[in-house]
Amino acid sequence: LSLSDLNLIYACTKDKTLMIDVQAREISEKDLEAGLRLAHPEAVKYLEPQIRLAAKAGKHKKEYKLSLISDRTLEKVGNLAEAPIESVFTDPSYGKFERGEALDKITQDVRRSLEEECDEESLKVLPKTVDTVRKKVVRKRIINEGFRVDGRQLDEVRPVYCEAGSFPILHGSSIFNRGDTQVLCTVTLGAPGDAQRLESLVGPPTKRFMLHYSFPPFSINEVGKRVGLNRREVGHGTLAEKALLAVLPPEDDFPYTVRVNSEVMASDGSTSMATVCGGSMALMDAGIPLREHVAGVSVGLVSEVDPTTGMIKDYRILTDILGLEDHLGDMDFKIAGTRKGVTAIQLDIKPAGIPLDIICECLEPAYKGRLQILDHMEQEINAPRTQNERNSPRLATLKFSNDALRRLIGPLGALKRKIEEETGARMSVSDGTLTIVAKNQAVMEKVLEKVDFIVGREIEIGGIYKGVVSSIKEYGAFVEFNGGQQGLLHISELSHEPVSRISDVVSVGQQLSLMCIGQDVRGNIKLSLKATSPRPGANTNNVVEGSVPLVKEEPNIWASVGDVSNEQENQNSPLEELSGNKSKMSGVNPSTSSISPILIRSAAECDEEEKSAALSQNPKSATSNVGASKSNCKLKKSPPEDHANESPFSNSGLFPTKNVKKPKRVLQKEEEIDFNSILKSLGADGNKHNSSHTHTMNGSTDQEDEVEAPITAKKLKIGTKVTAKVYQIRARGLVLDLGGGLRGMYRFETDGKEDFEVGDELRVECSSFSSKGIPVVALVDDQ
Repeated sequence: LSLSDLNLIYACTKDKTLMIDVQAREISEKDLEAGLRLAHPEAVKYLEPQIRLAAKAGKHKKEYKLSLISDRTLEKVGNLAEAPIESVFTDPSYGKFERGEALDKITQDVRRSLEEECDEESLKVLPKTVDTVRKKVVRKRIINEGFRVDGRQLDEVRPVYCEAGSFPILHGSSIFNRGDTQVLCTVTLGAPGDAQRLESLVGPPTKRFMLHYSFPPFSINEVGKRVGLNRREVGHGTLAEKALLAVLPPEDDFPYTVRVNSEVMASDGSTSMATVCGGSMALMDAGIPLREHVAGVSVGLVSEVDPTTGMIKDYRILTDILGLEDHLGDMDFKIAGTRKGVTAIQLDIKPAGIPLDIICECLEPAYKGRLQILDHMEQEINAPRTQNERNSPRLATLKFSNDALRRLIGPLGALKRKIEEETGARMSVSDGTLTIVAKNQAVMEKVLEKVDFIVGREIEIGGIYKGVVSSIKEYGAFVEFNGGQQGLLHISELSHEPVSRISDVVSVGQQLSLMCIGQDVRGNIKLSLKATSPRPGANTNNVVEGSVPLVKEEPNIWASVGDVSNEQENQNSPLEELSGNKSKMSGVNPSTSSISPILIRSAAECDEEEKSAALSQNPKSATSNVGASKSNCKLKKSPPEDHANESPFSNSGLFPTKNVKKPKRVLQKEEEIDFNSILKSLGADGNKHNSSHTHTMNGSTDQEDEVEAPITAKKLKIGTKVTAKVYQIRARGLVLDLGGGLRGMYRFETDGKEDFEVGDELRVECSSFSSKGIPVVALVDDQ
C-alpha cells in the first residue's frame, strides 16, 4: 500500500456491485475502471466457500411477515396526492425548504380527506404511502422527460459560489456553496507534537492530518442537542480526509500538524463533497503547498426495473444530486479528485446491487462535473498564500548537539519553560533536533534570538550576530553573543569616523548587531560595528541580517590559522591568501573579512632567514601561538600581547589554537602596555609595513646587524641596530620613529618611567616583533 496508487475495497454479489471504497493518488478514470473490473472476478471467488459453509453450519432464517401497502390504499392516496406532488416537483422556483413545506401541506390535505372517510387502514400507512407516490412521480419524470426536481439537466451542476480567506484571523478559512449546500471550512496549524496519537496494533502511531466533519441540526432547519459524533459524521469526515491526503506535501517538506474543521451550514445533498472542495481552498488559504485543488461531486442513479426478471431495463445517471434525489433515487456515488485523477470514492446504494457497467459509466459524468467545480475554485484561489499574507504560525527545525540542547532546556526544563512563557512559543526537543512553533514571524524571531544567545550557532565570517556588551577596555569592548561566546569589538571597528573614547559609542549592557570579521592569531573572535552600517555618502547597505543560515546539519567550523598549508604560506601575498582561504570556507566575499596582516612562515623559511642574518648562535625554541604542529620554528619568547590576559575567550574552543607558554618576563595586568592603542596611533604607515614581518622571534646574537639608511621593513630583522627618534611618549612605553615610515615600540622597565622627550635620538636594537608585526626594540649603549 505504501507503493501503490490505489487502495480499493470492493464488495459484490455474483453479478452486481454492492459497495466500493477507494483511496488513491490521483489515479485516472481509465485505470480505476480497470481496477474495478479486476476486483469483481477476484471477489466472486469467495462466494462459493461462503455458500458451502452456510449449507454445512448455517441456521434457518427467521420467518417474518412483510408489512406491505395494499393496492387499494396506494391507489386511493395516489389519486389524491399525485397531481399536487407533480405540480410541486415540476416547479423549479421551489427551494429545498419551500418544497418540503408544500409536500407537507399535501400530506396534511390527504390526511384530512382520509379522516373524513374514516379510512383507518390508510391513515396508518399514510407517510409511507405518500413517500411511495413521491418516488414514483420523481423517477417517472426523470426517466421519461429527462428533467429533475429543480429543473436542471441530468448532467448539470448546481450554481457554485466559493470564497477563501473569509476570516483573516484564522490560519486558513473558506466557504463553499453549491446550490443550497453550504460548508464553512477552517484550518489550524500546529507543531509536530500536536499530532493525534493512535493506539493501534497496526499502522502509524500518530496522525498529522485530521479532518473533522460536523453536521449540526440547524443545517436542516431542526432543533436538536449535539451529543457527540455519529457514524455518518465519522464516515463523511474520513472520506473527505482521504480525498485531501493525496495532495498534501510530504512531512519532510511540511512538518506541521494540520487540522481541518468542516461545519455544515446548510445541507441539500453532497455535504461530504462540499467539504472536500472547501477544505482544499482553506488549506491553500493557510499557505499549505498543495499540489493542486481537489473537488468532489456526487453522482446518482434512477432506474426502472422489470418486475418479472428483476433486471434494470432503463436508467438515468444524475450529476450533483439533491438531498431529495438521494432519498428517492437508487445510488449516491461520491467521487473526489483533481484534474489528473481520482483521490477518493465512496458508493452508497439502496437496491440489492447495481451492475458494474453502470458504475463504470458514472465515472465520465463525475469527471466533467468535477472540472466545472475546479474552475470556480481556481478562480477564487489557485495557489497557496505566502507566509507573509497569512496569520499562520511559523515552524522552525534546528539541528544542535545534545549538549547544546541540554543547556537550552536547563535544570528540570526551567529555562525552556521560561522562554515559552516569555515569548508564547512552543519548543519540542528530540534527539539532536529542536522544533519551534511561534504564533507569527515576530515571535519566531524573538525565540530564535534567545536560542542563539543560549545555545549559539555556527559562526561564519560575514555573519551578523546580536550581542551584549559585557565590558569596556581602552582598546575596545568585549561582547557576549551566540550562546555565551565572547568577541572583541576593537576601537577601530566602532565607526567609520575616528573614535576617541569607546564609551562615547557603546556602553555596558547595550545590545548590538555586529559582523564577525575574522579571528586574531590567538583564536579570538573579532567583531565589527562599522561593517554593519553604511559608509558616509553610501546609498545602500549590502549587509543583511540573517544572511548567514541559522541551521546547518554539518556546520563548517572555521579552521585555525595554523591549518593553512605550506603551499598557501609560500604565496607572495599572505594577507590575500589567508583572507581568501577563510572567506572560501564561510562563503563570503574576501573583501568583507578583516584578517590581521601577519605573515606565517614555515620552519624552512625560518632556517633560511637565520642563515642569511647570521643569527644561528644559541637559538631558543618556543612554540608559536599561531602555527600548527607542522610549522615549528625556533623562537625566542616574547612579551605577551597587550590584552591577551584580559581576553575572556582566548581558549573558547570555537577556533582551535595551541596554548602559548608564557615567558618569564611578563608584565602584571595593571602594568601592560596598551599595544592596540599604540597600533592605532601608528596610523596607515605602520599597518602598511606590518605585512612584511613575521610573528616569530629568532634567537638573540652577539653580532650586530647594521642597516644602511633608509631603513625598510624588509631590511629590519631581529638584532638590527638603528638610530630612532622618540615619536610619542606613552604611559608604559615609547613609540619610536625608525625611519622610512617604520615605527616601533619600547617598553619602560618595570621599576618606573624614564625621562624622555619627543625628538630624542636613541640607539636601539630590534629584539622581537609583536603579534601585530610591530618591531619591539631595546636600548643599546654603544659607548
